[in-house]
Amino acid sequence: MAPKRVGLYNPAFEHDSCGVAMVVDMHGRRSRDIVDKAITALLNLEHRGAAGAEPRSGDGAGILIQVPDAFLREVVDFELPAPGSYATGIAFLPQSSKDASAACAAVEKIAEAEGLHVLGWRNVPTDDSSLGALSRDAMPTFRQVFMAGASGMTLERRAYVIRKRAEHELGTKGPGQDGPGRETVYFPSLSGQTFVYKGMLTTPQLKAFYLDLQDDRLTSALGIVHSRFSTNTFPSWPLAHPFRRIAHNGEINTVTGNENWMRAREALVKTDIFGSEADVQKLFPICTPGASDTARFDEVLELLHLGGRSLAHAVLMMIPEAWERHESMDPARRAFYQYHASLMEPWDGPASMTFTDGTVVGAVLDRNGLRPSRIWVTDDGLVVMASEAGVLDLDPSTVVRRMRLQPGRMFLVDTAQGRIVSDEEIKAELAAEHPYQEWLDRNLVPLDALPAGKYLRMPHDRLVVRQLTFGYTYEELNLLVAPMVRTGAEPIGSMGTDTPIAVLSRRPRMLYDYFHQLFAQVTNPPLDAIREEVVTSLQGTTGGERDLLNPDENSCHQIVLPQPILRNYELAKLINLDPDTEVNGRPHGMRSKVIRCLYPVAEGGAGLAAALAEVRAQASAAIADGARVIILSDRNSDEKLAPIPSLLAVAGVHHHLVRERTRTHVGLVVESGDAREVHHMAMLLGCGAAAVNPYLAFESIEDMLDRGALEGLGDGIDRKKALNNYIKAAARAC
Repeated sequence: MAPKRVGLYNPAFEHDSCGVAMVVDMHGRRSRDIVDKAITALLNLEHRGAAGAEPRSGDGAGILIQVPDAFLREVVDFELPAPGSYATGIAFLPQSSKDASAACAAVEKIAEAEGLHVLGWRNVPTDDSSLGALSRDAMPTFRQVFMAGASGMTLERRAYVIRKRAEHELGTKGPGQDGPGRETVYFPSLSGQTFVYKGMLTTPQLKAFYLDLQDDRLTSALGIVHSRFSTNTFPSWPLAHPFRRIAHNGEINTVTGNENWMRAREALVKTDIFGSEADVQKLFPICTPGASDTARFDEVLELLHLGGRSLAHAVLMMIPEAWERHESMDPARRAFYQYHASLMEPWDGPASMTFTDGTVVGAVLDRNGLRPSRIWVTDDGLVVMASEAGVLDLDPSTVVRRMRLQPGRMFLVDTAQGRIVSDEEIKAELAAEHPYQEWLDRNLVPLDALPAGKYLRMPHDRLVVRQLTFGYTYEELNLLVAPMVRTGAEPIGSMGTDTPIAVLSRRPRMLYDYFHQLFAQVTNPPLDAIREEVVTSLQGTTGGERDLLNPDENSCHQIVLPQPILRNYELAKLINLDPDTEVNGRPHGMRSKVIRCLYPVAEGGAGLAAALAEVRAQASAAIADGARVIILSDRNSDEKLAPIPSLLAVAGVHHHLVRERTRTHVGLVVESGDAREVHHMAMLLGCGAAAVNPYLAFESIEDMLDRGALEGLGDGIDRKKALNNYIKAAARAC
């Protein structure tokens, strides 16, 4: 049973590390042999899966195959339409037979409302004799549903809406969510093309549990199998892989940010591809709260694919290769990636992602390259890919190609065409779909192309007052800031700290100190912009976003920021944005708004709360007035007006705009006096800022240089070099 959120524990922070394999007949010939080989590969991945203290309750195992049409026609007692004209899938229902029947009736009602009718239900034959107590106690009721009334992508889209509505409306809240009805209805798949058998099982239990898998009449031309190792995760029936489109080895370390931004983007989605424009609202939230990282990835991939993109296109949007520093990359491909970077941030692994829509089946390795996979192709068209060698005993004399999945590369088998489609062909075709480079040239606004603005530098006596206001200390300036100025890197210290955690400290602490970095405590080696410069990027954009499902030339109409740490003169350009300024031969049309984040000291906490409410209201008004960039500034504090903590201001505005469904209309930039450490910058960026201007840190560095007060720098370092080193250290470590 999935755990609830208790104290500091939150199941949303969990990750997996698993074994995955796919077995495909390149020519699309369905056979029992493909299913048997896929199950054999799964059994040979048993060591990649796991079980709890009770060895017969597994972390999860599953198989994805094509809809076994011929088999299903023999085991149901009602007539089925032509293949591809009906959708089917197993439903995980409540354990109570009464509640299960009620859930089935509710699903039928939803299906009728969405334009499909339920042909019938089938009791899925299972044998739970091999299951442990934990797995059996959490086991749902299994019923297989059949729906008809459309075909092709229309059928897939209607089934998708039905499934999302059923899971939203009938109680599914995701693992770890409190309240009754948790995991009431869940569909491992509901499609006219693919079918999933999975559960809270060990790899040997999968075939023994689902009796269909023992029937020689069940055939497929492809099989994707997965053995789950829940490194930091409690197992559950729905969280076993494969999901509706993918199986995954690794973890998505950026998933919290990805999900939050996806929630913000939902407000922009306007499409009638799922029915009327109002119907798309039924799909939200796209990411099921509390679901695993892979489940949320799969849900977004589904939306992008069913929203009109090819499956390969959708995958490359979410897992792009490293393109910014790839000097030999084809310019058209680079333009493709740069354009899509304006639409969505990457879902970063390490991750090896296997995917299929029932016709094409493939895999992609993210740009970090830390979850490699092996590929074999035989002379009779058998294709095998797995997270390690040895999953199938292949005759070496029949193997005509051996490959490995490389970082950022895609491997794709098209069973309709009967061939392997090369990475180069896939990406060249996608890059040629639209004139991406022309769109970028006309719409991207480089920060360097904007006219300069004015900014003021404080005198030394005023600077000291400001440093005291923001809690600067001698140790911070000399032990943290000075080494960054000297070396261009964050200072290295020993592991461990004897500093009391902020919540237990008896002294006032900065708001940043109450937060710590999250990471997946699995097998990830160190990875950052210092060690892996070629696969990381500091460049970003700001200025609002457009509809994810209706991309056009204006989707990339944004300001390009060279890095997330802005110098004073760079911030001045944003503050003085003039919509009539011509860039790329036409007025860029963007305006900005500065919002002062100050509150009256005399009014204490009540004054702070009122000031925050006013800041939020000003942000809403700025968006209504057409602002594309909002600068949250704590400058101009004095003995009567204190600065609102930058983290509180940016997080408050970010979540307020998400609630108002206007967050993606604008970019947030923070002009901060309290940010000086790497952790401070990372927190501001993580809570919604597109960029940070740590103006007081810059002025402190300049002042110490002027006074010769920086320790350990020696002679000869100029102001420009000092600030560049500080920015380099802060941006890389973020």
